[in-house]
Amino acid sequence: MCGVIGVVAKSEVNQIIYDALTVLQHRGQDAAGIVTCADNQFFLRKANGLVRDVFRTRHMMKLRGSMGLGHVRYPTAGSSSSSEAQPFYVNSPFGISLAHNGNLTNTEDLKRDLFREDLRHINTSSDSEVLLNVFAHELQILNKIVIDADDVFAAVTKVHQRCRGAYAVVVMINGYGILAFRDPYGIRPLVYGKRTTAQGSTEYMVASESVALDSQGFELIADVLPGEAVFLGVDGTLTVKQCAVKTQYYPCIFEHVYFARPDSIIDGISVYKARLRMGEFLAKKILKNYPHHGIDVVIPIPDTSRTSALQLAYFLKAKYREGFIKNRYIGRTFIMPGQKQRKKSVRQKLNAIDLEFRDKNVLLVDDSIVRGTTSSQIIQMARDSGAKQVFFASAAPPVRNPNVYGIDMPSRQELIGYNRDNAAIAAAIGADWLVYQDLSDLIASTEYKGGAKIDGFDASCFDGEYITGDITESYLNALEVSRNDESKNGQNLGENEVLDIHNAQ
Repeated sequence: MCGVIGVVAKSEVNQIIYDALTVLQHRGQDAAGIVTCADNQFFLRKANGLVRDVFRTRHMMKLRGSMGLGHVRYPTAGSSSSSEAQPFYVNSPFGISLAHNGNLTNTEDLKRDLFREDLRHINTSSDSEVLLNVFAHELQILNKIVIDADDVFAAVTKVHQRCRGAYAVVVMINGYGILAFRDPYGIRPLVYGKRTTAQGSTEYMVASESVALDSQGFELIADVLPGEAVFLGVDGTLTVKQCAVKTQYYPCIFEHVYFARPDSIIDGISVYKARLRMGEFLAKKILKNYPHHGIDVVIPIPDTSRTSALQLAYFLKAKYREGFIKNRYIGRTFIMPGQKQRKKSVRQKLNAIDLEFRDKNVLLVDDSIVRGTTSSQIIQMARDSGAKQVFFASAAPPVRNPNVYGIDMPSRQELIGYNRDNAAIAAAIGADWLVYQDLSDLIASTEYKGGAKIDGFDASCFDGEYITGDITESYLNALEVSRNDESKNGQNLGENEVLDIHNAQ
């Protein structure tokens, strides 16, 4: 999962992009990058680390220009090499830079074709560099010295024909503007907006979440629709065109469960309201299955589950309390490499307030359960703090399958929901009882049918149905080899190498 930003303005954009990236930091904590364009030259700074650590004053001063891209990244195949930090750049044609959120499912085929047929070399293992070169090739073979929006859209049409999987993309073309486009299923989110300067000029921003627009004073225009492309010209024009022959609207539902900020609007759906309804549905299920539940207090596992837990407590007529204090300088645990590091980080991340647990029957609420490592440790922390009984509720259904569209979930054997029923999972994490959200209730939480435009959701990590239709057992097996803990433990995950191109040093 990553966050992307693109801005076309009338003044310097480096600070706008930096500030917007800090708002999207929750989407990626592995690396960050900004590229800007001025006087037909790109200025790029990217490195491993958080936004605040990657960019210093000396870097920001050299990121000149009135248009640019930004990216925050976490690795989707276990690699944390700084050579894969984004945005990526190619010099032909025109000079093109790209940032990408998602995951291509036919990367190896594309690499082979790029080398044998397009005569292009891929320097990293990143599918984003592959996507950049596919787009660059399709634009180059138009064989034009001067291009317009229609030429750019023609290249996007070819990208849709060649690339499979999930991709929300921002592209900067030297001298022309910024392009944003989304895969034909709209799996990963992408929105765009505008603001008016004091001088009356219009500036545009495209971002992974609407909250990035809000933070910089941009008004949301719309979501980039599946298969659609939006071109923001350096002359201040905005052009929109559908570039895919066939589209279906199936955004990733895990955005609403976990990744997106609650103050974002994604595909016309309020993340905050969706999470409130998740809590309401969970409460109804608990009252049905455990009418004499005996819950004294409802405690969320911070931060994502707070909204659901609050509504759940209201409908259960139980006390809501904050029982855990979070160290906000520890990253999200389910994407951390290796069980030893993961187990250590949970104790570093959370500390229990004993008086909220002592001699009480406690219901812990989390957004989801992936490996179960975090859940079991938190339950033990509750018992160590004096809880009589510890119950557990997940705002999402059991995660039984890997995500192939840009979320680095572990191999199936490392998912606690794989080949286990609820009783076995409850025993494994040490809960007195466990309640999962039903998938139908999770979907109903979004009220997506009211929007009419959305056909459904990608819920493949819950139901195993991969919307792109090209995911085979052999593909999943190969993916699991790269994602399991043994593979990740063999990599150098502590490097802090810096990549600087041109003058941003």
